[in-house]
Amino acid sequence: MSFRHKSGCALQIVCYNAETFRNNLGYKGLPVIRTRFAVAKRLFCILATILVVGIPAQSSAATGSTTAKKTVSTAKKPAVRKATTTATTKRSAAATPAANRRVSAARARAAQQAAALRDAIEPRFKFDETGNVVPDIRAEAAIIYNPENGKVLWESNGSERRSIASITKVMTAVVFLENSPDLTRDVVVERGDVRAASTTYLRAGYTITTGDLLHLLLIGSDNAAARVLARVSPQGYEGFIARMNAKAQELGLESTSYADPSGLLADNESSAYDLARLITYVSGDDRIASIMRTPYYTVNAGRHQITIHSTNQLVMKGDVDVQAGKTGFITKAGYCLATLLRLPQGGPEVAVVVLGAKSNPGRFWETRHLFNWISTKANDWFAPAVQQSTQSTLQLPAQIPAVLPAAN
Repeated sequence: MSFRHKSGCALQIVCYNAETFRNNLGYKGLPVIRTRFAVAKRLFCILATILVVGIPAQSSAATGSTTAKKTVSTAKKPAVRKATTTATTKRSAAATPAANRRVSAARARAAQQAAALRDAIEPRFKFDETGNVVPDIRAEAAIIYNPENGKVLWESNGSERRSIASITKVMTAVVFLENSPDLTRDVVVERGDVRAASTTYLRAGYTITTGDLLHLLLIGSDNAAARVLARVSPQGYEGFIARMNAKAQELGLESTSYADPSGLLADNESSAYDLARLITYVSGDDRIASIMRTPYYTVNAGRHQITIHSTNQLVMKGDVDVQAGKTGFITKAGYCLATLLRLPQGGPEVAVVVLGAKSNPGRFWETRHLFNWISTKANDWFAPAVQQSTQSTLQLPAQIPAVLPAAN
């Protein structure tokens, strides 16, 4: 008997050996022995059949079991995926309102900024009490000031006392330079200088000259630089602030008071009129004015080189002759700008201050609007010596018309 299964072959060998054993013993004539060997042979064959038939059956059963398991697993997987998808969908559905609110808020802010910019760059005019056409601005306060004779040429809430943000740094520079300090002196930035400084290029441990700190102060509007200059001054930090207030009184800035050297505190207050006079005053100190006219500058802080750019877009663009200027912003103050500008074609200087504008671009467009308007009045309002210069104005976008209301 032969079997295809390996165990069957082994059984055939066993049977063959048993037969050989029987023949070798010479028991061919013995019926009992032959019968016993026949029974044994049959038992071996039955065992072989069981083994041969049982193993494939077991394998089939195992295969079937595996297949069944795979089937069960396969059947379960879609359910798991479905459950996962459902859970994800539920989470997404739960997160959707919050996400939609964030998107809606972002769109609302963008629309508000676009509207503010559109309002700012659209030059508008109105009639004043005497029937003259004058600028109509959106900023909370503004002024046009003639530094030659101290006359106010136009104003809107010009004497109103308001928070002035980083325009505070103008007085910081004035007080620091009073004693002609060594601008090559190295100082080390401390942790307290940079803590909650909001806008700063500095880090604790930087070594930097006081001259570079002045550039950071007036070009990059660096708050930590203001703190360092006050701290290393002969008066010390608190004495420095006291001196800022004393200097304001000496200059006759009656609406001006200071609470810190950087302008981060809302208690730093002044008026458009006072700031027009202050920006005129600092234009006479080239150590300050030349820095204010610089569009960008590289400072060295130990092994670090830091390139800063002016926060004053009028300086960066260079299409108007800026003699001096400083920006400022905190939430309470709004967007502020104090500038001293020279009229076109070598004309006279004029101080233009805008406080509480609605946006960063808005303060620059408001300033341009006032500057263009006063440029058209130069022949009437300034000294005869400068009336002969050819007047020209900065060009606003051609597609934005001026809006002139009807007379009441």
